Amino acid sequence: MDIKSIKTGKVNYLEKLDADLYWGTDFAGGDLYEAEEVYKMQGHANSNRLIFVSMKDSKVFEPATAGPGQYFGRPVAFEGRIYLLLADFADRKINILVCAEDLSGATVHASLSLDAVPDCYNLMLDTAPLTLVRQGAENKFQVVWPEKGEFEIAPAESFDFRDQDTLVFSKWFEDPDYREVTILRKYPSGEFIEELPGPVMTSEDGQRWLLSQE
Repeated sequence: MDIKSIKTGKVNYLEKLDADLYWGTDFAGGDLYEAEEVYKMQGHANSNRLIFVSMKDSKVFEPATAGPGQYFGRPVAFEGRIYLLLADFADRKINILVCAEDLSGATVHASLSLDAVPDCYNLMLDTAPLTLVRQGAENKFQVVWPEKGEFEIAPAESFDFRDQDTLVFSKWFEDPDYREVTILRKYPSGEFIEELPGPVMTSEDGQRWLLSQE
């Protein structure tokens, strides 16, 4: 059996980011929201590590490190660059970092106040184009950056992705059999556009497919 070795430290799971690159974190304090809750209760939280692995040449990259009171969310790839979400609980900031093309480092692409959101529950970067959004536990959806918007969604509705001026959500039913539909809403207002009869999937080449359940 031919098994190759990659030294990832305490990162035990990798997720695909693009054609060659995978990413992983050691989740030292849980997810972003859990780390925030720990920081609120204790005044500190263990920072996590975020790494990228090229399977083509077995290289590990760590373009940025989280300092005290900081924690990484999920990264995204957009137009050939990698963007990182870094919450700074100590300085009350949300930083969006952009990695160098060779992943040798990262710089601040945008920074905003952590007070822009009630908490970090389901705070995430998405594309396209690059957007920061949040789906709260109270069935409210926020467009946080670069524009602002907030609107209510159904309890069984969850965000999938942005496609230019459209926000795409999935919604499930049990009536009595399980089924899904896709809800299209205007960006950033959330105004209803259309309901499609099934979920939408994205293939590796970027094409969108409606799995029609009609």
